[in-house]
Amino acid sequence: METSPLKVLFVCKGNHARSIMAESIMRRLPGDKFTVFSAGSQPRPEVNPFVVRLLKSLNHDLTGLAPKSWDEFAKAGAPDLDFVFTLSETAANAVAPDWPGNPTTALWTLPDPAAFEGDDVQKALAFADAYRMLNNRISIFASLPLATLQGMALQHRLDAIGKDMGRTAPLQRDNAA
Repeated sequence: METSPLKVLFVCKGNHARSIMAESIMRRLPGDKFTVFSAGSQPRPEVNPFVVRLLKSLNHDLTGLAPKSWDEFAKAGAPDLDFVFTLSETAANAVAPDWPGNPTTALWTLPDPAAFEGDDVQKALAFADAYRMLNNRISIFASLPLATLQGMALQHRLDAIGKDMGRTAPLQRDNAA
């Protein structure tokens, strides 16, 4: 029996840094288990240049990566979502649309690399650290036995991934992404 790919949406405020990196990381997973998207509550006009530089240096395909409003995923004709991961406190505190498909949701906040203040080398390191945390979380999520986890057991696992796994630094104030 063939199953459809699970549809995953990553959301942030600006959809120009963390959620774009998460979308790009998950798009690289082997096979066709997931169809992945990203969006923002208040999308920026373009992808953060540090994200573009980092993803290119790691040989990610940037085709189609662009900030978009999360409203695109709530309108008629939008895909039925299976999972929505919120990566910023700002987006978590905003009134989210009613997502089609009744997706399982989880809060996976992490420090906003776009809000980091320092020289370009320090900023690049902040983006690399956010990438590492996202890659860890997405790898753990993708390895879950999703066909056998349901309800509270699934929610517990997703919440645990967001709370502890892949985070090494305390959360910083979320201003930009």
